[in-house]
Amino acid sequence: MAVRLKEKFQKEVTPALMQKFSYKNVNQVPRLEKVVINMGLGDCKDNAKGLEAAVADLATIAGQKPLVTKARKSVANFKVRAGMNIGAKVTLRADRMYYFVDKLLNIALPRVRDFRGVSANAFDGRGNYALGVKEQLIFPEIEYDKVDKIRGMEMIFVTTAKTDEEARELLRLLGMPFAQG
Repeated sequence: MAVRLKEKFQKEVTPALMQKFSYKNVNQVPRLEKVVINMGLGDCKDNAKGLEAAVADLATIAGQKPLVTKARKSVANFKVRAGMNIGAKVTLRADRMYYFVDKLLNIALPRVRDFRGVSANAFDGRGNYALGVKEQLIFPEIEYDKVDKIRGMEMIFVTTAKTDEEARELLRLLGMPFAQG
């Protein structure tokens, strides 16, 4: 089964980027390398069932089993000990990444309340883009009745672009709805 977004990248985005930035070789064109989805679960450090539910939600959204992240250091102010479960993350590459990005751009983001586009300023200076979502309910796989708590997540789009301008253009051509102004 062919991936829609991957085909769009090869047929439309690559020629457009080659023309705009006057690349001489197809391999110079920036592309998506991976997407990392991270969910902070500091509130679940004492609640094992909450952690399991959050990990199950993340697995449903990403289509891949998440890695449970542990605290590296103890922080007394947050009542965190080294080795406690404090988050979950998934790294998507290749076809799974394109499926997820396609679903995020065409199904999930339009379901956000009062959506006016995503920030165009969340680039890190090296061509990577960070996007935060306040609730996991925007994804169609999540059943509203079975959610115990609304949790947010961060998505990092890692690209091979050298500059933020190249990465912004790549994501815009893929369909990322950047806010105007």
